[in-house]
Amino acid sequence: MKEFCIMPKIVQIDTAKEFCKTYGIGRGDLLFVSGHMYERFFKTHTEGAVIVNYRNYVSGEPTDLMVEGIYKDIQDVDYERVIAVGGGTILDVAKLFALKNISPVVDLYEHKIEPVRDKKLVLVPTTCGTGSEVTNISILELTAIHTKMGLAVPELYADDAVLIPELLDGLPFYTFATSSIDALIHSIESYTSPKANSFTEMYSLRAMDIILNAYKEISSQGGDVHEILLGELLLASTYAGIAFGNAGCAAVHAMSYPLGAAYHVPHGEANYAVFTEVYETYQRLLPEGKIEDLNRHLAAILNCDVENVYKNLEKLLNQILSRRRLRDYGVTEEDLNDFTETVMTKQGRLMANNYTKFDEQTVKQIYRKLW
Repeated sequence: MKEFCIMPKIVQIDTAKEFCKTYGIGRGDLLFVSGHMYERFFKTHTEGAVIVNYRNYVSGEPTDLMVEGIYKDIQDVDYERVIAVGGGTILDVAKLFALKNISPVVDLYEHKIEPVRDKKLVLVPTTCGTGSEVTNISILELTAIHTKMGLAVPELYADDAVLIPELLDGLPFYTFATSSIDALIHSIESYTSPKANSFTEMYSLRAMDIILNAYKEISSQGGDVHEILLGELLLASTYAGIAFGNAGCAAVHAMSYPLGAAYHVPHGEANYAVFTEVYETYQRLLPEGKIEDLNRHLAAILNCDVENVYKNLEKLLNQILSRRRLRDYGVTEEDLNDFTETVMTKQGRLMANNYTKFDEQTVKQIYRKLW
């Protein structure tokens, strides 16, 4: 049996001002937003709301320490609704504050605390990558155990996911690159997942088409053109989020998490560091199957032979974000063994969605080839 659902209501609104008016943001709301975004779009429209500027707690990827710090500061605040405006970091963190009990955070992620939802939740993405607004997943770096882990429970679904293209104005190219490559990988991993079905495939393929055709346009016209494509790419990110929210991600994400946690590599960049090698390994291990359909679809977009699809895909992606070797991030040979152990012991949720099974030796070989 395979299932498909879209849990949050998805709302498209043109401007932040209209969003604030429509949702009546104010007293009783806990609003997660960066200082810059607050000053630019929300300051004059959210009187009475309690503001959480997540950048006061950490820069970079979300951690359990970040969540504990925010929890300590707002535990006496009375609020009925959580509204989060931001990228994947802020959305993943804010989801947790719609739960009744979240501390100790590590216990929540290790399922020692039962997740109980007692607040409304509205999520507004400001990048074109994570798809977090439509998933029931929150990813954190758990510093105590030196890896990233995901909490995936129905209680983390938003009530509303609100898409506001205006909020992507001025998105830096690097942020665009890392987030949109993340969305592309969401679409591809969900397509080859054993949990994929006709509905998830439709969303996966549409996301791939939008993102790769945007990359081709950027390649031919230059980086600045990405700014006029952000509205479409925001939709592509949400499409990919719907797909992987149902079908799951797999080895690419599982193998990127130790790199991201140990060396603070942004999530999309860490994913790209391992992406094509994982899929070339799938191709070698099980060339006949769903990957044939994927390769034909990608080859048609890239105008290349199926046999050279991953070489051509990486050539295009490198024009958006240069792929680096693991050693370039500071990864040591000793790390490769630790990364492999972490993947095999801590990332079972993701590895269960692999196109074909990876054993410990396969994971280690991939890391070593990328090192």
